[in-house]
Amino acid sequence: MSGPIPARVDAAAKAILLGLIDDAVDAGWSMSRACAVLELDRGRAWRWQQRRAAGRLDDATPGGNPIHGLLQWEIDEILAVFDEWADVDRSHRKLAHRGSYEARVWVSPSTVDRVLARHGLVLQGDPRPPRTQKTPWPDWCEWRPNQLWCWDGSQFENCEQAKYAYAIVDLVSRKWIATHLTANPDSVAARVLFQRGLHSENLLTDQLRARLDDPDTTLPDDDTAIPLLLAISDNGTEMRADDTRRFMALCSIAQHFGRPSTPTDQAWIESLWGHVKREHPHLMTITDPAVLAAELERIRVHYNNVRLHEAIGYVTPNDEHEGRGDTIRAARTDGMRIADEQRRAWHRSQR
Repeated sequence: MSGPIPARVDAAAKAILLGLIDDAVDAGWSMSRACAVLELDRGRAWRWQQRRAAGRLDDATPGGNPIHGLLQWEIDEILAVFDEWADVDRSHRKLAHRGSYEARVWVSPSTVDRVLARHGLVLQGDPRPPRTQKTPWPDWCEWRPNQLWCWDGSQFENCEQAKYAYAIVDLVSRKWIATHLTANPDSVAARVLFQRGLHSENLLTDQLRARLDDPDTTLPDDDTAIPLLLAISDNGTEMRADDTRRFMALCSIAQHFGRPSTPTDQAWIESLWGHVKREHPHLMTITDPAVLAAELERIRVHYNNVRLHEAIGYVTPNDEHEGRGDTIRAARTDGMRIADEQRRAWHRSQR
């Protein structure tokens, strides 16, 4: 060995170097002079002497024993959550929140990602879509459920008798409000869809029913009342139709149209249909309208009550729509803190 002592040397080399220092000191040299000749930092030599006295000159295993390290049962739970929910929650972020949602394990998304990678497990996720600029809502809009509804249709080509499906999604809670299948994409489909949505959310009051039942109902030109909600859509023919506009006015629903050729202005409903078709490809093979309607309703219930949604903090749309979202998110925060404290306490007790 020549030149400065390397950053890492084995126990045998340390013992020889310390022996040379001991011999030099016994011969009347100072420790500093001996270390200078050996090109060894005096602090390192002093630490090696302390460790030699304790009988542990070998270097410890890299990484040490972190006080906040995962416990074995937590790793097992992460793997179990992956096995049970990987087909539904297709990202490590959702799996992390699924663990706390079911009160099984409280860990961060990056921890889930590391554990899965360590065990060779891969999630079939999709890249996050880019952010877009949206046109502003009217000043009277409030950020609360049943204030901003986005609606649009999609096609199921194999179901020729009713291949057009329309849906409404709530922007705030991401709740899938209603669905309607039709053979003709026209203003009639829009009226049926919104009547179904208003009824399901208990917004179809007696006054609105009376307006809709009377074909001669007219609205004053100077009506300044704040609308019931805002309906966001693209510029499709059925959205721009005069009959649709009159129906929306009778229901006290304001319309908001996105920019032409800019589907990201209606990203919420585009995302809904994208998830439905990608996660349930069997829908594209159904030919019977009754079967397709039943499957869409079953999936809608699952979407609203089971599937965690990233955009609303990894709770279900019904949780957010009915006001439970803040409580669930706070419970996860508390659970993460308590789990960290328990891990630290366990590791301290092992020292």
